[in-house]
Amino acid sequence: MTLRLMLWLLSVMLKRARRRKAPFRDALAELGHLDWGIGTEDLSIARHYRMTPARITSGPGLPVDLDLELRFEDTATAVKVLRKPTSRAFREGLIDGRLRLVGDSGDLAKLQRLLSRL
Repeated sequence: MTLRLMLWLLSVMLKRARRRKAPFRDALAELGHLDWGIGTEDLSIARHYRMTPARITSGPGLPVDLDLELRFEDTATAVKVLRKPTSRAFREGLIDGRLRLVGDSGDLAKLQRLLSRL
């Protein structure tokens, strides 16, 4: 339940930042558009985000047309990494096999720069 709530709150925070924070809007305009998602490896809990400078939408599940997916081994790992989402935590998760990246690692770097402005 905690992970599901965290992913939903992330969508609320993204939408709010786009409305209220000029640096976030500028970074989003520079990024263009990015479709990404977060979920567990078995996809029991998953949420996707579609971001453009004009709007941010979110929904349950991971569609097949996403640019980037972050798949965690289990919910406990996802909660642990997402509570303190540092580059080091992501790197260690990738090395240990607790996190799997589906897509371009360059998109992950762009996403981390954008989320640092939240």
